[in-house]
Amino acid sequence: MSETKQISENAVEVRNVFKNYGDVEALRDLTLQFPKGQLTSLLGPSGCGKTTLLKIIAGLIPATSGEVLVNGKPVTGPGPDRAFVFQDFALLPWATVLRNVAFGLELRGVPKPQREEIAVKYIKDVGLSGFEQSYPHELSGGMRQRVGLARALSVDAQVLLMDEPFSAVDEQTRRKFQEDLLSLVQNENKTFLFVTHSIEEAVYVSDQIAILLPRPSRVSEIIRPTGFRNKDKDSIRRDAEYLDIVDKIWASLRTYVE
Repeated sequence: MSETKQISENAVEVRNVFKNYGDVEALRDLTLQFPKGQLTSLLGPSGCGKTTLLKIIAGLIPATSGEVLVNGKPVTGPGPDRAFVFQDFALLPWATVLRNVAFGLELRGVPKPQREEIAVKYIKDVGLSGFEQSYPHELSGGMRQRVGLARALSVDAQVLLMDEPFSAVDEQTRRKFQEDLLSLVQNENKTFLFVTHSIEEAVYVSDQIAILLPRPSRVSEIIRPTGFRNKDKDSIRRDAEYLDIVDKIWASLRTYVE
C-alpha cells in the first residue's frame, strides 16, 4: 500500500461465504475485504473459485450462505453500483463502438445526447478516439477489450469487477493495458476487483493481492505491495521488491500446480 492510498473503509466485504454446486464445495467460509478506491487481485490455482467469488459479488449467482456487502448494503442481485468487465468482451456485434459504450446508460434511460457525451469521454480515456463508428468485427481483440472497459466505466459504477480481462490479448497489448489500468485506478477513484492467473500481473497492478487456496477456496494470504507503488511504470518491473514478491507468491502456489 502506498503512503498516499490509506485504507479508510471497505467498498466490498465478503463475510463467511460458502458456495456449493451440488456436492461440490467451491467456497468455504471465505471472508475478505476490498478497500475503497484500490485494486485487489484474486490470485490462485485454476478452479479455486476466483470467478465464482466475483460472480457472487456481482450478484450474478447467489452464495449458499454468508453475505456480501457493497458500500454497507447486502448484495441481493446485480446493481448499478457494480459493473462487470468480461473476459470475452461481451459486445453487441451489430452496434458501433459508441453505442456499445453507451449501452448501459441507454438501459438506464439516460437521454441520447448525454449518454453519447459520456461515452465519447471514456472512449477517449481508453485510447479509442476515432473508432466511435467502428463495429466490433473491425477491431482487434485488444481494442474490443478497451470497448468493454469503457462501457463499464461509463455507467459510473463504484465497483468494477474484472474477470481476466487481459487474457485474450498478446503480451505487448497486455503490458500496455496493465499500465493503463494503473492510471485508471489512480484517476477514477473506483474500487477494482481483478481476477488473474498471472502472478507478475497481479503484483504489477495491485494494491492488495488475495491468495486463494484450491477448492474449497479460502483466503490463504493477503499481500500488499508497498515500496514500488510510486515509481514510474517501467521501473516497477525491475524493482527488487516487485521481483521478490513475484518469487514469494510463486513459491506459495507452486505446490498446487500439477
